[in-house]
Amino acid sequence: MDENEAAQLRKAVLDAVEKQITDGEPPETAETLERLVGEGYPRNEAVLMIGHVLAVEMFGIMKEERGFDHAGYARALSRLPQLPGDSPIR
Repeated sequence: MDENEAAQLRKAVLDAVEKQITDGEPPETAETLERLVGEGYPRNEAVLMIGHVLAVEMFGIMKEERGFDHAGYARALSRLPQLPGDSPIR
């Protein structure tokens, strides 16, 4: 994947996060944003963290040929700022 493709993919994921926030679906996305901002993270950093979780979920959907795992996605969001498979940010 070249830099242009990576930038397009990143934008698509972040756009999807913003749509989830705007639409309130799933509600955990907006709730997580509010929580992270309340904990002192800048909004853009919080959206990036949520985007990471969404990208991991999207990869799982494609790799495992399964549907969206709402419960798993909500669990991963609740663990932020700890990213899936990583240590906490900060």
